Amino acid sequence: MKPLIFHNPNCGTSRNTLAIMKASGEHPEVVEYLKTPPARDYLVELLAKMEISPRELLRSKEPINDELGLNNPELSDDQIIDAMMAHPILINRPIVLTDKGAALCRPSERVFELLENPVSSFTKEDGEIVHHGNP
Repeated sequence: MKPLIFHNPNCGTSRNTLAIMKASGEHPEVVEYLKTPPARDYLVELLAKMEISPRELLRSKEPINDELGLNNPELSDDQIIDAMMAHPILINRPIVLTDKGAALCRPSERVFELLENPVSSFTKEDGEIVHHGNP
């Protein structure tokens, strides 16, 4: 399978994750999920592959999260997914899929575990150096 990243070019973590993938020789399909959000069924499938709940994927820092009252613990998974479908900005990013699995890559160095030949180290936009394996 061709690697895939659900990407937001305005997000530093997403940009760093994509850059790590490219530095590792990957040429992922880039889906700008704010322009092309995943279908509901596909989002449910992604959650299962990542083995996380909708609440764990929810980007709670967005103002719309508070406006919709999504911090209410009584909301069901379906209600949270409905909110993500209506407001894709609520989907946390970046989500990466490769033959090795799927993950929400926060922090961006989580992508190392999904790559066939990850670079041994990478310098993020802010100058932080992250290492794969032993530094």
